[in-house]
Amino acid sequence: MRIGPYELSSNLCLSPLAGYTNLPMRLTIRELGGLGWATTDLVNARSLLEANPAALRLVATSEKDTPLSIQLFGSVPEEMRDAAIKCEALGVQAVDINMGCPVKKVTKIGGGSAMMNDLDGTINLVSLMVRAVKIPITAKVRLGWDAENLTAPDLARALEDIGVQAIFVHGRTRAQGFSGVVNLAGIRSVVEAVKSIPVIGNGDVTTPEAAKHMLNETGCAGVSIGRGAFYDPWIFKRTSTYLKTGALEEEADFNERIRVMSIHYERYCDFFGEEFGSRLFRKVAPWYAKRFGPSKPFKQAILTITSKSDYARVLQEYIAWRGTYCDSNGKLREEFAPAPLVASFMQDEAERTAIPVPQGPVEWW
Repeated sequence: MRIGPYELSSNLCLSPLAGYTNLPMRLTIRELGGLGWATTDLVNARSLLEANPAALRLVATSEKDTPLSIQLFGSVPEEMRDAAIKCEALGVQAVDINMGCPVKKVTKIGGGSAMMNDLDGTINLVSLMVRAVKIPITAKVRLGWDAENLTAPDLARALEDIGVQAIFVHGRTRAQGFSGVVNLAGIRSVVEAVKSIPVIGNGDVTTPEAAKHMLNETGCAGVSIGRGAFYDPWIFKRTSTYLKTGALEEEADFNERIRVMSIHYERYCDFFGEEFGSRLFRKVAPWYAKRFGPSKPFKQAILTITSKSDYARVLQEYIAWRGTYCDSNGKLREEFAPAPLVASFMQDEAERTAIPVPQGPVEWW
């Protein structure tokens, strides 16, 4: 797969997810293999132009973090143009325009999914960006605002005509949020609407088999994975192998998960500082724990860490606890089956493949 002048090592992409897909996570996933393209968290164009420290952290990168696209959101054409110029100066390979975020604070200013409701205004904005930079401009869209307004095919066709180099499409409408199942026929309609640029499908890809199914059913050029990479950072390597050979690799074992989680944590401390990084990692560690087997003691204790010593202590105590109650595969030993641990174990098993998403009407998000 190619995006503009770039030939990718695989057709698998990391989706931008606010608060998670930062430099520490991208570097950790890249090292595991299989990832062809990554995009930063969404960045407010105005905040980037004002050199807001939080915005600068979102676009922070390194020589090993490539190929990389910065995702911008905003609705003021001149700001989006100037922000794209700044991104190009930072040395990234592309700029992605967020036209899919359903969150109210983004749509109320005319960004995210709201851009799909104003074809003329969106084309004017994107045209300014395309003309202002030499690196590719791409777009991340949903199928439309709601089921009555499935504008993605028309928008994709118009974006290709003005020079957009790739379309990433989440197979749900804005009104759906993350409810229901991804609409593969909707993604296919976007693929069929464009002439030659790649369309990359997104939504509900949590296994290598799901990625292959999306490719087969939609004809999309690639697959972009978001939450599926949270509890299985190896998904890109496993999917790449599966697509090439048909062989399904086993998931990482407990020791490998601990190893990678600890590397991820160290990068958080290096990037954010030890105390702040430790506090932020409280949100990340439970994703790894989804594959630990019974892990309630770990998930409770990790929420208290503020230092590397705290992290080491929590991890050591949990490994000791796990060795007492579980076998080498993380299954509860038979002699403890009648104990109250069973309830905790069953809950962990139920959460093993659950992916938390915002709840309630989209307007409340």
